[in-house]
Amino acid sequence: MSRLLGRLGGAAAAHPWRTIGVWVVVLVGFIGLSAGFGGTVHDDYNVPGTQSQAGTEFLRAHFPQMSGTDTRVVVHSDKKLDPAALEALRGRLGALHGVSAVAPPRMSADGDTALVGVQYDIPVTDFHGKEGVDALRKAIEPLVREGVQVELGGQVAENISAPSGTAEAVGIVAALLILVLALGSVVAAGLPLVVAIAGLGVASAVITLLAKVTDISGTAPTIATMVGLGVGIDYALLLVARHVEGLRDGLAPREAAARATATAGASVIVAGLTVLVSLFGLKLASLPVYSSYGYATFTAVAVVMAAALTLVPALCALAGPRVLPRRVRKGRTGGGTTTRTARWAQAVARRPVVAALGALVVLAALAAPMLGMRTWPQDAGSQPASNTTRKAYDLVAAEYGPGANGPLALAVDLRKVTDLDGLVARLRTEPGVASVAPPAVQGDAAVILVEPTTGPQDKATTRLLDHLRADVLPDGVLVTGLVAVFADISERLSERLWIVVAFVVALSLLLLTVLFRAPVVAIKAAVMNLLSVAAAYGVMTAVFQTDAGAKAVGLPHGVAVSSWVPILLFAVLFGLSMDYEVFLLSRVREDWLVTGDAQGSVVRGLSATGRVISSAAAIMVAVFVGFGLDGDVTVKMTGVGMAAAVLVDATVVRMVLVPAAMALLGRANWWLPRWLDRILPRVDVEGHAPAPAREPAPVG
Repeated sequence: MSRLLGRLGGAAAAHPWRTIGVWVVVLVGFIGLSAGFGGTVHDDYNVPGTQSQAGTEFLRAHFPQMSGTDTRVVVHSDKKLDPAALEALRGRLGALHGVSAVAPPRMSADGDTALVGVQYDIPVTDFHGKEGVDALRKAIEPLVREGVQVELGGQVAENISAPSGTAEAVGIVAALLILVLALGSVVAAGLPLVVAIAGLGVASAVITLLAKVTDISGTAPTIATMVGLGVGIDYALLLVARHVEGLRDGLAPREAAARATATAGASVIVAGLTVLVSLFGLKLASLPVYSSYGYATFTAVAVVMAAALTLVPALCALAGPRVLPRRVRKGRTGGGTTTRTARWAQAVARRPVVAALGALVVLAALAAPMLGMRTWPQDAGSQPASNTTRKAYDLVAAEYGPGANGPLALAVDLRKVTDLDGLVARLRTEPGVASVAPPAVQGDAAVILVEPTTGPQDKATTRLLDHLRADVLPDGVLVTGLVAVFADISERLSERLWIVVAFVVALSLLLLTVLFRAPVVAIKAAVMNLLSVAAAYGVMTAVFQTDAGAKAVGLPHGVAVSSWVPILLFAVLFGLSMDYEVFLLSRVREDWLVTGDAQGSVVRGLSATGRVISSAAAIMVAVFVGFGLDGDVTVKMTGVGMAAAVLVDATVVRMVLVPAAMALLGRANWWLPRWLDRILPRVDVEGHAPAPAREPAPVG
């Protein structure tokens, strides 16, 4: 692999303009294809095999007018509302594309608020971009002009994903500053950004094309951009740093580019493959929305990895000596001094037990809040107070009770349930039920709306749902509606989390064992990455489930962790954490293969990679913090969780715990049983000679 990558890097450096030209053609071509044939993103919350899904399908079959999406228009004034104005609003809403029914206004007790339900016979995915919301805003405009507050809730308003670009801009600016400090050259700093942006341009176009043939969640492209931007800059940084080393060693730009791609490029391939392998685990969540996250992020990582391996050597060859820091170009290298990273590595190696115990205490403290994590899918109650969906949610809760934001829909098969009136009467006596609407009957089917006394995210609402399903409702009644769907999603994701964890860890262990031929190192890497993810879960729980933490990230109060985040975060973070492990292990193994000095190779490997790993981590943290500013709560939580994980991983884990553990294990790091040595394929990652003779495998 190393020799092949070296030839690839050498060819790209020998023909830089040809390489750049190919990427320009690819970029323009895919952008053109996506503009002409691309699809639109949308969420698919179907949960096959659950009661809520069965109830939804029953209602779609028996109540065609309820087969599509819905909207809730909340009208509020400081005085009693005019009935004529509300009837005019109903008329305008009824004339909108796809609307099958507009319910009579539900007035509040004091008459200053009206809740108008709008039912569509088309799915929310039939709307392109903001088409559905724009039509609603036009319908409510006459009331708004009169000074009446009108807010929009429901699926049409909540399923709009409109990235502002702020997250990307913050991440790119911060990354540029860090790159300048790390590489000491504006030219060198600009190369990783150019490569990452070019790769993301192609990836975004491919994701748009994928949306034409499969479901891609509305937030999936944003998550893919977040991960792609971070890893793209990191991979390019590693290659540029190795290229600069080659120039300092006296190599010509082309030879330096070839060597950098042969060595650092191998680490990029391994790290990228680990991320891609981890993303396969999302498929095991058995939810379409997770598959779409996997498709989008897989595309972004694969494309930026290809861009780094080809564009970096081409651009480095064109830049020539300008990628070197100015002090180096002027001959002021400052050689002969021991770096701070080297001194740190030596200190950790001298006291590995103290360092390891200290790191474990810090990680345990960070992970502790995870034990109290509550999960619930993102809904309007989790949104920032400035969003119209959140304003509608708060108005409904204040005027009609918190349960009005999440009524339970009971789909009744009248062929099995003969006493419909008795069922309604019993439901009205159940604790936790605020109101039961009169049944709507159509043929041999009925639908009953039950409003709880508590809000959708309240644990009491989930307990009521479980109680109704288990103890109250007879055969032939299925509970569906948003709360039931979300409860089933949370339960499904909790069940599947451990399957995803086992799959990702097992595949990563196998990959690292094959590549490094060191099962101890592979197991240690998996354990370290699990600790990083646990710390990220703890930080995320502490931030979002407390009022103080939530307000610090732009939310009005503490909220449950989005059910979508833990599995997504695990799959992505396990791969990203492995990046730094691979960067470090590759250098340690290079030294070990040459010297056979187990402890010394750890010190020298950390000394050689510490600055690059710290810079790469700082860039990723900056990128992820930028996405933590996003208005979408799922994106915000993912950004904060990833930033915390990378920060912890690159400092406490990679700079303390990993070298301390490797120093304690010594030559046992590279122990390989003879039977495993015989069956493992030999993959030449670094392009070095075989390892020197080693001591016999340790016993016990």
